[in-house]
Amino acid sequence: MSLSCRIGHYGSVRVLVVEDQMVLANRIAEGLRDQGMAVDVAYDGSAAMEITAFTRYDVIVLDRDLPRVHGDAVCASLVASPAEARILMLTAATAVEERVDGLNLGADDYLAKPFAFTELVARIRSLARRSPSTPPVAVRGDLVVDRIRRRACRAGQAVALTRKEFGVLEVLLAADGGVVSAEDLLEKVWDEHADPFSNTVSVTVSRLRRKLGSPALIETVIGTGYRLGDPP
Repeated sequence: MSLSCRIGHYGSVRVLVVEDQMVLANRIAEGLRDQGMAVDVAYDGSAAMEITAFTRYDVIVLDRDLPRVHGDAVCASLVASPAEARILMLTAATAVEERVDGLNLGADDYLAKPFAFTELVARIRSLARRSPSTPPVAVRGDLVVDRIRRRACRAGQAVALTRKEFGVLEVLLAADGGVVSAEDLLEKVWDEHADPFSNTVSVTVSRLRRKLGSPALIETVIGTGYRLGDPP
């Protein structure tokens, strides 16, 4: 099926920004959220290692010169762990040797400060697309979702989704018919500041279900969560 419809670009990449300069870290996080990403922030290496032990990220933006635990040690720990996050290292050093050292530690990419925010966004999106387990285009019945171009079509018609709606759809597609709890959706599509007691997930799922049209694709499993039903 051809994905020829045109709609806007959306994002549901989950990012951890590890930067000890709080103003810079918060500005990066705010800018990435404006791009539709779910973003958490850690201000030192110890906090980064703690949060990555129980939270899955697609990309970790890691400053190299961190207090408490140096960025090099954080990078080495992440590479040695089961975590699948891509690592983008930041540093004020511009020497080639510094860049090579960072890559040799296992970082996937390297960006010197100061940097253009648009380049940071582009590199994060590029890294997030490099997961070998995630095909760029998913097809389920008459639904086609292009993860790279952030487009969705059903029966050849564009479906205009918000960033969060697209993120929920991606997670449900990845589950391949399995049930996804509201808590999992909140963790993967939103960020740590989302209110776990709000109805934001159910409201977003309801809007998404309505936009996808009939016959309904998203099923509610009472007391458990949501799943994509079998293709019609």
